[in-house]
Amino acid sequence: MHLQSRRPTARKGSKDDEPGICKGLSSDEVLTGLNMSEEFNNDRVPSELQNNVVITPVQTLLDKIYNWGRKRSTWPMQFGLACCAIEMITTAASRHDLARFGWELFRASPRQADLMIVAGTVTKKMVPQIVRLYNQMPEPRYVIAMGACATAGGPFKEGYNVVSGIDKFIPVDVYITGCPPRPEALLHSILKLQEQIEKQTLRQVSWYSKDDAGPIPVPMLGPDLVDVRRSEEIKQKA
Repeated sequence: MHLQSRRPTARKGSKDDEPGICKGLSSDEVLTGLNMSEEFNNDRVPSELQNNVVITPVQTLLDKIYNWGRKRSTWPMQFGLACCAIEMITTAASRHDLARFGWELFRASPRQADLMIVAGTVTKKMVPQIVRLYNQMPEPRYVIAMGACATAGGPFKEGYNVVSGIDKFIPVDVYITGCPPRPEALLHSILKLQEQIEKQTLRQVSWYSKDDAGPIPVPMLGPDLVDVRRSEEIKQKA
């Protein structure tokens, strides 16, 4: 008995007839891949198959897979400093659904977190604890300064016990303005951080470099906050 295939045939002029269109990818993505790997295809792939086969360098493929996995599984650390933390908690609730980006798993331990969201007023008493938590986070790690206080001191900038920006002690990747910023602003900062992660390559990231500076010295809290990295400068001015 002869069995006929029930698989529908592609109509003339349909998307399946277009050369270079792979299933699951848009035409722009495929054309971009073909342009990137054109020099590889010319010598290694027969001419009749060059529109259907794409040879990608291993380094490019690893970077895309590595960055794709990291940007969709970034776990924030569960801690807050002041009123901005309420907005951060709201962002993780069902109305805004932070789980869409794979970021909903807030960790209580810095050793299981990839992202530090500095949400609230940074006082001199809290800076040593923040730096200590940052040092305990494994690489790759990222920092978002949420709100005017964490970015530049906010309305308390001239206060005797407030630091004018957490970036004076730890590196910051994304800044969020506002006092306090809405959950939509935090979601926007997540998208911006994902764009930064997409552009990283294994050859240039700092955590695989031999010139890694190591942990940041924890500031000392005495009559005033002392940054150990500026000890020589302080001695000269004293």
